[in-house]
Amino acid sequence: MKTVGITHLNYLSPDPMTLFTPYNLGPIPLTNRIVMAPMTRCRAIGNVPNDLMVEYYRQRATAGLLITEGVAPSPNGLGYARIPGIYSQAQVDGWEKVTQAVHDAGGKIFVQLMHTGRIAHPGNMEEGAEIVAPSAIAAAGEMYTDALGSQPHPVPKAMTISDIQQAQAEYVQAARNAIEAGFDGVELHAANGYLINQFINTRSNQRTDEYGGSGENRVRFAIEVAQQVAAAIGPERTGIRLSPYGTYNDLEVFEGMEATYEYLAGELGKMDLAYLHLINHPSMAPGEIGAATKVKLQQAFGGTVIACGGLDKATAEATLLAGEADLTAFGRPFIPNPDLAGRMQKDLSLSAPDHKTFYTPGEKGYTDYAMAD
Repeated sequence: MKTVGITHLNYLSPDPMTLFTPYNLGPIPLTNRIVMAPMTRCRAIGNVPNDLMVEYYRQRATAGLLITEGVAPSPNGLGYARIPGIYSQAQVDGWEKVTQAVHDAGGKIFVQLMHTGRIAHPGNMEEGAEIVAPSAIAAAGEMYTDALGSQPHPVPKAMTISDIQQAQAEYVQAARNAIEAGFDGVELHAANGYLINQFINTRSNQRTDEYGGSGENRVRFAIEVAQQVAAAIGPERTGIRLSPYGTYNDLEVFEGMEATYEYLAGELGKMDLAYLHLINHPSMAPGEIGAATKVKLQQAFGGTVIACGGLDKATAEATLLAGEADLTAFGRPFIPNPDLAGRMQKDLSLSAPDHKTFYTPGEKGYTDYAMAD
């Protein structure tokens, strides 16, 4: 088993590790240990990255690593209004402008591949796209659409084996497209109730074939997607995001959850992936991962771990110093503080976000936040 936590040898400074210590993410040098977490922002008109998005990511390039908002690997993955894809040439060309701007600013950037599965509505999707999921079980709640307002989640199509193979191939092609667009790597979104997570969770997966039933069967889709993407672009450029104990998007805490995720982490660790990104939501019960569980997952994976969820500068530093993670991710603080890394390093005050503009089109609440003096 590989060593974990503060025993990693891929940091660059003899000083105690802090948020501002450089880190080698495999072959990718990071200037600090601050990660911008993926956040849906709904600015991609026509599902194509645009110049506004170029500026948004450029402004935040002082983070050690940027992870994009969730990006659809195929038309079937376009669940939300105005989210970008990476399956057409126009989308690849749009993302190329983003990666170039981030690299010119000295940053590194991974794309998060997010197939939304049953968390979708036809009003947000291209003609001919299908809402697919492990089982034909509609998620509770509603989905916002620009044309129809909020609508109930439809009952998805239960995926056949052919559908599963098609979705896996879509992830692989999207990963190849990401490298073509200049991304440093990809993150597979296996958290927060989207397609890969839907296979893992018993509330959304009631299959009786090799992709359902036991925990090992339910994580099969996640493992196969990771294997295929890693084979296509390299494991050192493939990360994955998990949310153990997360119930977002109508999931449940199921019997054997800890053992299931420990097994999954171990199988992912065998692939030597770039990182394991763990979401911990202590303020969203029962979303908190217990300390013992975090250690088990970290040891099972054996590689770089990104901690995310409710962190501030002090708790992130403590997480690093305790060896509980190698990198720390921040989400909403990056929205009104594009220069968050610099503000933290200088102990400057942080601005508050405008929640009303999180998902609205246009520059307001997106690229118009001021940098610190």
